[in-house]
Amino acid sequence: MGEGQKNVKNYELIEHTADIGIRVRGKGLKEIFSNTALAMFDIISERKDKIPAAPKRIKIAQKADNLEELFINWLNELLSLSAAKEVIFSDFKIDKLDKNSIEAIATAEDVNNYKVNVEVKAATYHQLKLAQSPSGWEAEVILDV
Repeated sequence: MGEGQKNVKNYELIEHTADIGIRVRGKGLKEIFSNTALAMFDIISERKDKIPAAPKRIKIAQKADNLEELFINWLNELLSLSAAKEVIFSDFKIDKLDKNSIEAIATAEDVNNYKVNVEVKAATYHQLKLAQSPSGWEAEVILDV
C-alpha cells in the first residue's frame, strides 16, 4: 500500500433488509404459538393444487427458561425439522404449554406438495414482543430470511 492510501477502503456498506416482521393475535397463549407457526409457514410456502399425501404427525417438545425463549425455540425447532425432514407444517395441536415448556403434535406434509416462496433461516429475538392484552395475546416476531 502506498503512502496516503492507508485510509482508503475498497468497499462500502449497503443497506440490505433480510427480515420479515409479523404481528399475530390469538385468544390465548396456545393460539399465539400455533397462529405464529402457521403464519411463518404461510410466508414460506403455498400449497400446490395436487392432492396431498397422507400427512405425518410429529411430536414437538421444547423447554426454556422463560416464555420468550420458549416462543423462539418453538419456531426455530419447527424451521429446523421442516428443513431436515423436507416437510411443511400445516397444523398444530398444542397439548401442554406453560412459560417453560411446550408439547405439541405438528401435522407435516411433504414439501413437494408446496411451492416454496421464501426460505426463513430463523425466528429472532430482535424487537420480539409477546404480550397479553385485554382482548387476548399479541406477538411480534422478526424472521431472518
